[in-house]
Amino acid sequence: MNTSSTTRVAAVGDIHIKETDKGKWAGMFSDLAAKADVLLICGDITDTGKKEEAEVVLNELKSCSIPVVGVLGNHDHQSGQPEEVAEILRKGMHVLDGDSVIIGSVGFAGVKGFSGGFDRYRMPAYGEEINKVFVQEVINEADKLDRALLQLEEQDTDIKKVAVLHYAPVEETIIGEPVRIFSFLGSSYLKDPLEKRNVEVAFHGHAHAGTLKGITPKGIPVYNVSVPVLLNNGFKIPFYLMDI
Repeated sequence: MNTSSTTRVAAVGDIHIKETDKGKWAGMFSDLAAKADVLLICGDITDTGKKEEAEVVLNELKSCSIPVVGVLGNHDHQSGQPEEVAEILRKGMHVLDGDSVIIGSVGFAGVKGFSGGFDRYRMPAYGEEINKVFVQEVINEADKLDRALLQLEEQDTDIKKVAVLHYAPVEETIIGEPVRIFSFLGSSYLKDPLEKRNVEVAFHGHAHAGTLKGITPKGIPVYNVSVPVLLNNGFKIPFYLMDI
């Protein structure tokens, strides 16, 4: 474990743990605890959002002796029981949904996020009611993230802030995916609170064929730490390590 004033963060997304994955991740989590201070899991923690899968995750995390922070992803909602999945996971990790946690010298704020498109192609909450509802979902997620980051500022004005997401806040980290589905992989609505609250870095997953690193217009680094992206970038063990 890092003993300096910095906090070493290990980040990964889209681990998609199934009921048949017992023992698959425990060794990696155990080894990681010697290299990092905090583990971030950026959504799609389970494969289909079943409580039984969450129980497998919980057992795998027993070998991880460092704090674990994460958010749910769209796959964790698939079976219609995200609250139950989160309740199980919270026995072994911090599951953030518009709230925050401070570990060491770093404050982590997290939301799942949602779709909506980017920059001038960002969808407006306009027209048919169903379209307004769709766009309002990502606006709500961005508002939740902003409030969580503000909560950190109110606790400590000098805190280093890290955002944990599932959906992408910038288009740059989804490049490699089919352009036709860009608007379903994230939204620049999620970028706004990152820049408003001047976060150190943001991590997300979801875009399996995306790009490892991007940056917001104001210079905030954003990393897509989906397992397939990390493996495609030469990470033999799929965790991105960063000192913050």
